[in-house]
Amino acid sequence: MSKHLDILLLLALPASGKSEIRTYLTSLSPAECEQHFGIGHTVQLDDFPYVHLMRRISNELVARGQDGPYFRSPALPFRDPLDWGTLIELINEDYHDLVGGRRPAPASAARWLGERLDRARGLVGAPPVFAPMDAALRRELETVLEDECRQFLAQKNDAHPASLDGRTVVIEFARGGADGSPLPLPAPFGYRYSLSRLTPEILDKAAVLYVWVTPEDSRRKNRERTDPDDPGSILHHGVPNAVMYGDYGCDDMAWLLENSDRPHTVPVERDGRIWHLPIGRFDNRADLTTFVRDDLGQWNPRDVSRLRSGLETAFRELHAARGA
Repeated sequence: MSKHLDILLLLALPASGKSEIRTYLTSLSPAECEQHFGIGHTVQLDDFPYVHLMRRISNELVARGQDGPYFRSPALPFRDPLDWGTLIELINEDYHDLVGGRRPAPASAARWLGERLDRARGLVGAPPVFAPMDAALRRELETVLEDECRQFLAQKNDAHPASLDGRTVVIEFARGGADGSPLPLPAPFGYRYSLSRLTPEILDKAAVLYVWVTPEDSRRKNRERTDPDDPGSILHHGVPNAVMYGDYGCDDMAWLLENSDRPHTVPVERDGRIWHLPIGRFDNRADLTTFVRDDLGQWNPRDVSRLRSGLETAFRELHAARGA
């Protein structure tokens, strides 16, 4: 067993505090990460930038009289729920690039993104969007989106350290199902499905930190954090209300834990194999994280101490399960 975690899956409902935890961990030195939480200095992957870009693509096509391929409108959930799996396949590819030290340098970042989206959709059984598109429309769309896609690609490449030695890769995503859904959630909704799409290379090394808030807390905090002038922000983006009820009205993490055959683990089945991912649960129902949205210099030491203490408790639980 590694001294520190190689991969940490940071999971929870939207606005639960995941991104704030990532920001807090980034503020720490490698020694503090190791001492308090048993992790290395963090490298971070997140599927939200892809959701944002998929919305941008849909919005641009709707504005041109076309159907939104990923979203019918800015206020609605995915047109095809299989895109929950598309996002995981993109994360798999990002992790593959990270481990291999690959920094893509395409002539067109927008075309590169479209090809990636089509490839990821194909892996989960959804049809391509860009390959069958009218050539003139595709060129127009790529021209409009090129600067934003180029910025995203630069951020992706810049986040790659020279080496992963002593590092922990943090992978963040949120999954759930409609309000009132019976459990277990059917594929492609929920954590059971999305975890099963992660590659064995990730599952072999992964542990889970789950941030516990209620769906009501998630909806309230989502409203409070939303800045309509900054829709692509990790800390300040808002999830549409229909999505909060339709896709995040509940989640299946408690069900997975209660039905696991090994305590304090999340079972994941893929390709005839079963992984038992150790899990720690960080209780954020009392909201220990919102202060992190302020500038670092404005953080109250008492708030920082409470957050660190809560995380230490969750990581002790995680490491105990890891060593069982």
